[in-house]
Amino acid sequence: MFILAAAMAQQQAPPPPQPFPRPSVQPARPGSQPTVQPAPPPEAPAVTTAPLAEKPPTDQTLGIPIYPGAQFIASYDAGRGQRFYIFGSAASFVDLVTFYRTTLKQKGDLLFDAPATHQFEVGRFREETMAFPAGVTIKDFQSQVSQGYPNPKPGGQPARFPTIIQIVPVVER
Repeated sequence: MFILAAAMAQQQAPPPPQPFPRPSVQPARPGSQPTVQPAPPPEAPAVTTAPLAEKPPTDQTLGIPIYPGAQFIASYDAGRGQRFYIFGSAASFVDLVTFYRTTLKQKGDLLFDAPATHQFEVGRFREETMAFPAGVTIKDFQSQVSQGYPNPKPGGQPARFPTIIQIVPVVER
């Protein structure tokens, strides 16, 4: 009776855990070695193409003047149908502030002394339809710790922009 109970317990025991993943083993034929088949190779990652370069906006499409010679870097979704447009300029922070004071016919506001950041608001901010106020923000990227904002275009000139311009155009609704 003891032998019968031991035999039944041995049959009901779960199999020992196996490492995962493991190569598949084909049953051996009489007189041959079992063959191990290698695991299938991992799937190659999907080939993605680089996004097409975004077309630079113009003064007319933004409704706000772009500093002459400023280079378009990129635009980003700001939410609520608005976009940020980023430009790099080799001009100094003071030159850019002077240009926008004259062009927009307003003084604007110095937001920070270091790093120097100046903002000009254009139009009225409507909280229910806008994520950010429309306008121009200028930031000085040259300092004792920074040589400027790196030009994202390989081999682009200048290699670093001393000043960055961010434009949020007016959204008509």
